[in-house]
Amino acid sequence: QVQLVESGGGSVQAGGSLRLSCKAPKYNRYCMAWFRQAPGKQREGVARISIDGTTRYADSVTGRFTISKDNLQMNSLKPEDTAMYYCAAHDGYCYNPGLTEYDFRYWGQGTQVTVSS
Repeated sequence: QVQLVESGGGSVQAGGSLRLSCKAPKYNRYCMAWFRQAPGKQREGVARISIDGTTRYADSVTGRFTISKDNLQMNSLKPEDTAMYYCAAHDGYCYNPGLTEYDFRYWGQGTQVTVSS
């Protein structure tokens, strides 16, 4: 079983930045991704990065978020970004588009991000 541990969540004002981290055993074996879930809403894919470094972002975060193997840099945060953020992984290369939660076998416990207006 692969354990993923997130850190870096917190509270920030709109327009601010946060960096989330995801600790995994070996990044070069997995497709790594971030998902988020706001209260009363379905979990949605935010970004993913494949073994070869190729990335994919949800339209709502393109240009503001940047994913790397072990981090999610979030800039220009908006109140609608408020959610519990989860790190996820599955073995091998990412699929396309690769932001479907059912493709991911390994999940972290989540870290809360709150953006105030």
